[in-house]
Amino acid sequence: MILTGVMAAILVTMALALVRATLGPTLFDRILALNMFGTKTVLLIAVVCFTIDRTDFLDLALAYALMNFIGVVAVLRLFLHKGFGEPEPDEEGASS
Repeated sequence: MILTGVMAAILVTMALALVRATLGPTLFDRILALNMFGTKTVLLIAVVCFTIDRTDFLDLALAYALMNFIGVVAVLRLFLHKGFGEPEPDEEGASS
C-alpha cells in the first residue's frame, strides 16, 4: 500500500517535470527538468523492483542513471561549446 502511494507520487513529479521541460523559460531549465525526469525514472524502477520482489532489476536502474548523467553532460557540452570537437579555451593557449 505504501509503495503504491510512493509510485503515484513519483509519477506526479514526473508529470510536473515534463510540464517544466515544455514550459521552461530557458534552455537550462528544460535540461534540468529532463535530468529530474530521468532521476525520477530511476526511482520508479527501484520502487517497482521492490514492489514485485525482483531486486535484480536494480542493475537496470543504475545503468539508466549512468546513461542519464552522461546524456545531460553531453547535451550541456553541446550547447555550451556549440559542438563536441572544439577544444577548450584553456587548451588553445596551453598548446601554443
